[in-house]
Amino acid sequence: MLEKIKETTEYLEFKVAFKPEVGIILGTGLGGLVDEIEIHQTIPYESIPNFPVSTVDGHHGQLIFGTMSGRKIVAMQGRFHYYEGYTMQEITFPVRVMRFLGIELLILSNASGGLNPDFEIGDIMLIEDHINLMKDNPLIGKNDDEVGVRFPDMSNAYDHGLVNEAIHIGEKLGIRLKKGVYAAVSGPTYETPAEYKYIRIIGGDAVGMSTVPEVITARHMGLRCFAVSIISDLGVPGKIVEISHQHVLEAASAVEPKMTQLLKQLLMKI
Repeated sequence: MLEKIKETTEYLEFKVAFKPEVGIILGTGLGGLVDEIEIHQTIPYESIPNFPVSTVDGHHGQLIFGTMSGRKIVAMQGRFHYYEGYTMQEITFPVRVMRFLGIELLILSNASGGLNPDFEIGDIMLIEDHINLMKDNPLIGKNDDEVGVRFPDMSNAYDHGLVNEAIHIGEKLGIRLKKGVYAAVSGPTYETPAEYKYIRIIGGDAVGMSTVPEVITARHMGLRCFAVSIISDLGVPGKIVEISHQHVLEAASAVEPKMTQLLKQLLMKI
């Protein structure tokens, strides 16, 4: 794995004379944030050695280098998911490459189902913690000490200081923000009412099919993490309706301008 990371990193360093400070992973329906980036270069995933390729609608599949709010960033417009058939190591490979490129902070976004009865569709939830229900972990297997420690601590997986800063920014901008625990499942099916109930009982405020593998990998490599979930549907008793991927895309896209405002301001503060 280390050889592949270095090969990909060297390829990108040759293509882009640019050392990013922040990595951003844009989730389902949230790729429009790139409109706020002063783009230096865009590289399709299929042209990058060892990179997987996005196969899901709403994930464009390109790596974008540029600046936003005065920060040098590298953004993934489209991520990879376990349900696409990729291994956990393949899903999280781009995070490792971004770390080797120089990032110190990873920002992630996703669309998720709200389980907390106080949530409404269109809410933005700042992730404070997570529950891994994916039945796999990207760190399983032989550990390379050059990449990260064997047993990484996860007590501050989502940087508390950044979450508090985001709350202050939200208050100033008049953006309604929630905080909560994100539960990650493998997908690709949406949850049954019984599964929604179970995940809520064990402490989940929202449920989705991404983010946790990337955060585990980022923490393994010593990166700070900040993540937001757009509540695109509800798994609350009495509010559960039939949903589709198109429904999730539309709900996430409608809230994207607020998320963009929040992230732009947060980048100015770090």
